[in-house]
Amino acid sequence: MRAWITHIVDFSRRHAVVVTLFFALLASMGVWLAHGQLRVDTNTDHMFDARLPWRQHERTFDHEFPQFNNLLVAVVRGATPEETEQTAAQLVRAVRADRRHFHDAERPDANPFFRHEGLLLLPPDDLSKLLNSLIAAQPLLGSLARDPSAIGLLRGLSLMAEGVRIQHANLRPYKSALDQLQQVLAEAADGHPAPLSWQNLLGPGISAAKHPVQLVLIHPVLEANTLQPGLAATQALMRISDSLPDVRAGRVRIDYTGSVALSDVQFGALTHGIVISTLASLALIALWLYLAVRSWRLIVPILLTLLGGFALTLGFAAIAVGTLNVISVAFAVLFVGLAVDFAIQFTTRLRDERLLQPDLALALRQTARVSGGQIAVAAAATACGFLAFAPTAFLGVAQLGIIAGVGMGIALVCTVTLLPALLGLFKPRHQIMDLALPFGAMCDLWLQRRHRAVLGLFSLLAVAGAIAAVRMPFDANPLHTQNPDSEPMRTLLGLADNPAINPFNINVLVPSLADARRLDDRLSKLPEVSSVISLATFLPDHQQASLDQIGEAQALLLPSLDTSGTAAPVTPAALRSAIINTRNAITAADVALPADSPLRGIDVALGRLEHAPDSRLLAMNEAVSRFLPEQLSLLRDELDAGPVSMKNLPASLRRDWISPDGWLRVQVSPTARAQATAGLRRFVQAVQAVAPQAGGSAVTTIASADTIMWAFQQAAVLAILAITGVLLLVMRRLRDTGIVLLTLGMSALLTALFARAAGMSINYANIIALPLLLGVGVSFNVYFVMNWRAGMHRFVSSASARAVLFSALTTGTAFGSLALSHDRGMASMGSMLLISLVAVLVATFVFLPALLYTLRGWARVSP
Repeated sequence: MRAWITHIVDFSRRHAVVVTLFFALLASMGVWLAHGQLRVDTNTDHMFDARLPWRQHERTFDHEFPQFNNLLVAVVRGATPEETEQTAAQLVRAVRADRRHFHDAERPDANPFFRHEGLLLLPPDDLSKLLNSLIAAQPLLGSLARDPSAIGLLRGLSLMAEGVRIQHANLRPYKSALDQLQQVLAEAADGHPAPLSWQNLLGPGISAAKHPVQLVLIHPVLEANTLQPGLAATQALMRISDSLPDVRAGRVRIDYTGSVALSDVQFGALTHGIVISTLASLALIALWLYLAVRSWRLIVPILLTLLGGFALTLGFAAIAVGTLNVISVAFAVLFVGLAVDFAIQFTTRLRDERLLQPDLALALRQTARVSGGQIAVAAAATACGFLAFAPTAFLGVAQLGIIAGVGMGIALVCTVTLLPALLGLFKPRHQIMDLALPFGAMCDLWLQRRHRAVLGLFSLLAVAGAIAAVRMPFDANPLHTQNPDSEPMRTLLGLADNPAINPFNINVLVPSLADARRLDDRLSKLPEVSSVISLATFLPDHQQASLDQIGEAQALLLPSLDTSGTAAPVTPAALRSAIINTRNAITAADVALPADSPLRGIDVALGRLEHAPDSRLLAMNEAVSRFLPEQLSLLRDELDAGPVSMKNLPASLRRDWISPDGWLRVQVSPTARAQATAGLRRFVQAVQAVAPQAGGSAVTTIASADTIMWAFQQAAVLAILAITGVLLLVMRRLRDTGIVLLTLGMSALLTALFARAAGMSINYANIIALPLLLGVGVSFNVYFVMNWRAGMHRFVSSASARAVLFSALTTGTAFGSLALSHDRGMASMGSMLLISLVAVLVATFVFLPALLYTLRGWARVSP
């Protein structure tokens, strides 16, 4: 191997121009391929093998219910339920009109079915409470139906006051409604009219709880060949939202979330500031290279070799995988960190050789003989560490392993061909500066004298690291890698208890309605479950009893809701007359009114309105009556409810709950406590104990976590076996191979210890520190052990140590750019990689020399 590498290096130097042009052509082709074919997919579901059972279930469900895929969800919140619903309806109309940015939009709660049969879906107690409230308000409803304006309302208030005066009527049941009316009248008297919510007024505690928000489900037009395919649609949605009247008035707020928005925001965070951070990283890398080799004639060839190898690796990635994921994109950082190590080792050894042989050609051949083999062994072992992840079901790291593993081979080829060619062209000058680290000799002396104490300390650290590794938590929640301050995440977290948008629902497909009812009954009793919804939810068992209640209320209320009469026009004079009459009625009843009666506050507000300008009176009438006609119409429709069966369920509702193949969907939502990783696992286990065929995002989250852990266990075993095989093949000694592996194990335990001390947990992104640990750890350790085999008595003060340190600095700079990423997953990845790198350095510079001194029992090392 040394002979071959020496021949290749010498050939590349002698034919420097041809080799350089050849690599320039290959690099150009690599960039061209990457530009035309390489894409990035931020969907974390696609990071796993589609043949996994839970992935097959997920794909089947997506096929059966495609309307739940690629959604942009607008969340409408208003000061009143009516404003919320009206704005949501306006938003749907505007979105549907924009065919450039949107395919469709719909409001799940706006189905006409809920308008006519909605009362049947209320629990019996809530239905009784609502109907009793409406019956008690019958006199007021009759007045309002005859005159749906402020005048009709004031007449109704007069009747209520008369009832108190004559019959000592108890208005305590009306207190909440009258308090709301008092507030609206007071605001109108101040010149700030706000609409009166008739839903809250007529159904206190029922309507408000039923419609806290309105969801608008939108399928956006996704732009092809862009990093944020839904961004244009999201921006269009915000422009439409900002143009709606109640949004402009500040009465309604529209936020957005959904899979499309979350994906766009995540990738936007990945790319945010990437140009500046990349330039800063390159500048720092150039600085470390200067400090390492102290010559621009060496730095430029290193950087050009790095860029050439990176371009070739990009081209390979375009051909081999085509589409990167949020983990495999990190191959760029890994390549830079490891490939630069090869180049630094080569050039540092070259400088060392030129202290003895100033002639560049002779020094290059000697460098190839001494350092080429070490770099080749390091590259082969590192590549094995990465390629061991290729056969796993965790495609995210499998892709990373393939690209980075082949990239190590590319980096090796570039280091022994392109780099010598560039060195031949740039002709670096002979330097006589000592390459040893300033503190190296002192460290070697200290480690040689105290090697047993050092090994004892590392034994304790190893035990602590093993405990930390066992107790290291795994955060399976993919949402925790998102920025919680982004609008899609804030909106999603604010609706975590909403079954329609809960990110951890479970879906179960059953063959019949009877099965759905039985499953609903069993799952609803689980403490981890907050709600169960299926088609059976819209076909309640108690509907006959509810229909009887509604029928009785209908007989009492419908005559009062008759609108056959014609009300007189609303004028300021008519409003003032009605105000005076109402105030007189309240004054007459004053003695019988409780001290806290809202009628007293209403009287004060009416007193101010009585003398208000005409415009203020008309604004008050508009605020009071704005939603009244629609509410009266809705009430008449709700009281006309009829029995519901499978035959008369609307098609839109059936489409959301019955698959084209006739399977019924049962949706199970967790409690808030069950949405943490441990609780989510218990939720999934509890549901699957009842319904083993359960799937959905909660099952996917837990199954993906298990897949990741199994993949890394499998890959770790394969990597260790492959690395062991390579080391044994080259070193031919079990002891030397064991030293490298033991130091590698110490690096892993220190990584676990440092990460636990920093309060970090493992997630699907930062777990890639393992292949990096294997790659960097093997590479660094091989240099020290092979130098030791060659008879070197210095370790920290050697040229190899200098190369390792500055290689680690350049690698750490690349990782640091990840740690500063705006994407939490990528930042977590960068932080874990930095911790892993520190652990590798501690093991390489302290533990490994102490171990080698112990094995050889050398005498004192001369400074």
